[in-house]
Order: sequence, then C-alpha cells, then structure tokens
Amino acid sequence: MANYLDDDELYYEIVLSKGRGFLTKKAEKMLLLIGQNMIRRKNNMYKTEDDKNDCLQTGLLFMFQKWKNFNEKKYKLALPFFSEVFKRGMACGYNELTQKKTNCERIVMVSIDSSNDGEGFHNF
Repeated sequence: MANYLDDDELYYEIVLSKGRGFLTKKAEKMLLLIGQNMIRRKNNMYKTEDDKNDCLQTGLLFMFQKWKNFNEKKYKLALPFFSEVFKRGMACGYNELTQKKTNCERIVMVSIDSSNDGEGFHNF
C-alpha cells in the first residue's frame, strides 16, 4: 500500500491504543504522517498555504476524534480507514473555506431567546 507507513504496525498501535483508552505516541505520529502525506498529494488544489494548513488541521481533527471508531474485529487494514476519515475531514474543511457546504461537524450556537419561532426555548 503506502511506502511511508507499515499498515500492520498502524493496526497494532490502534488496537493497543483502544485497549489503553488513549492514543499512544507512536499512533499519534502515524496519524500525523498519514495527514501530511495525503495533503501533499492535493497541494495544487489550494489557493494559499493557509487554506492548505486549514484543511490539514480539519482532517487531522477528524482522525483524532474518530480513531476509536476503527473496528479491528471487522477490518485487518487500518490505513484505508484513516485515509478515508482524513479525506472526509479535509473535504469538510475545504467546503467550509469555499462555503459550498455548511453541514460539516462543527459547533453551532443557537439562541435560546430566538429558537422555537421567537417563543423562547421553553413553551410556557
């Protein structure tokens, strides 16, 4: 698969991390390596270096939030899972930058006073 990362080693580190309940330092470095190598392939897609770094950070955020979702009982290869998670995070970041979509996972503020058609949050 990838010549920059051993998939068996990544699989082992993720299973070990799930057993401990937190990512090992080696697994963290591997996830960073996945992100850096994937963003490098899409280098010509971004207008500025800041746009590229924003998309990289969004992709990394997705990977670090969803690493526990890897099902080691169902899959024997971890790299395709994390590549796809990063790719979706990177696309979400790009769509936010270009304002094509706004339904990516992010914090949204809702006013208690103006929700529920101006009647307030609770109906009295």
